[in-house]
Amino acid sequence: MRVLVVHNRYASAQPSGENKVVDQEAALLREAGHRVEVFERRSDDIGARSLLGKAAVPLLVPWNPAVRAELAARLRTERPDVVHVHNVFPLLSPAVLAACADAGVPAVATLHNYAQVCPPGTLQRDGRPCTECVGSAPLPAVRHGCYRGSRLATVPLAVSLSVNRRRWWSGVERFFCISAAQRDVLVGAGMPPERLAVKHNFVPEPGARRTGAGEHLLFLGRLAEAKGLRLLMAAWDELAAEGGVGVPLVIAGAGPLEPEVAAWAAGRDDVRFVGLYDMAECRQAVALSVAVVAPSTWLETFGLVVVEAMAAGVPAVAAGHGAFVELIEDGVTGLLHRPGEPASLAHCLRRIAADHARNQEMGQAARRRYEQGFSPAVGLERLVEGYRSAIAGRSGGGDSPPPQETHTLARGGDTRASRDEGNG
Repeated sequence: MRVLVVHNRYASAQPSGENKVVDQEAALLREAGHRVEVFERRSDDIGARSLLGKAAVPLLVPWNPAVRAELAARLRTERPDVVHVHNVFPLLSPAVLAACADAGVPAVATLHNYAQVCPPGTLQRDGRPCTECVGSAPLPAVRHGCYRGSRLATVPLAVSLSVNRRRWWSGVERFFCISAAQRDVLVGAGMPPERLAVKHNFVPEPGARRTGAGEHLLFLGRLAEAKGLRLLMAAWDELAAEGGVGVPLVIAGAGPLEPEVAAWAAGRDDVRFVGLYDMAECRQAVALSVAVVAPSTWLETFGLVVVEAMAAGVPAVAAGHGAFVELIEDGVTGLLHRPGEPASLAHCLRRIAADHARNQEMGQAARRRYEQGFSPAVGLERLVEGYRSAIAGRSGGGDSPPPQETHTLARGGDTRASRDEGNG
């Protein structure tokens, strides 16, 4: 099968589960003998643009005509069987769907977040769940400045969602939702259910698996409030006041809360802030964990770190909402805490660190869950099945640009435009 992957890569300075998933899927397909090419843009390249070029970036978010022409020409030359779209923000835009229609090539799209119904893609505002824009015009997002706390920065995303909503729904043969929880939200928002398939992300064999009891509890990911960092710090302080749990907390990652996390960890024996790990360091840190901690306050669409822990035979402690409730069987492969409650998180951390025999059993059960649902073999089967369904049901759509007047709404947006995180 010939596959063209379309992706706007997130900034490399911060961890991106989405970049990781895109790379792993491409490698998986190539190893299976499929031909995979990539059409991409990189948010890292925005910094090298001229001042005028940076100012123009928000105008390209709803529609990038140059991308349409370039991609359509490439599709006509290479004639792939299917185009797999991932992130198009900020430099590609939904114009990629028009290019697919121009060339008559079916498109599938992985929905890594909630950007189809929420401009910032998080369904969260001020640290709490928010669905004000779901099923309606995204004016509340602009009013609240939901993207980076800025109304101007939110406008291009809101405009793109408004003018391209039907283009997405008609121009994509098959959407891959990465959890059933995500699919339920999107169906409830009015997306066509017949085009929404659940395809969990897969995780490669880690190469390192836990062999002992573990040396630490591990938070691995973006240092942002939506990932539950402040909640975790409050829970850990509560545990420390009671004498701790016998192992340190390791925090690995980068993000907007990095100064706050570093200051909180400074001078403590029970916390180690290690910054951004490379892939090998991540795998080793997971394999040495008593448990991986994922206390997200937003409704995670998947939770890649939880499945990476499963692959290493390590249980997880995660918030009991979003995709976590279908990834983790509470008390069997890990523990679920009540979302947003430090005391509940502290209780689960204490419990998973105290009972070593039960922890080992949960780690073994987590590994079995990985083998049954998230291994490369399972991932490849589901991916190719989705492609074949899209090819069989190919149709047109998405072949006309949005009205020109909508472009003016994007002026004055954040010239640093790049989604704050890619959620695996």
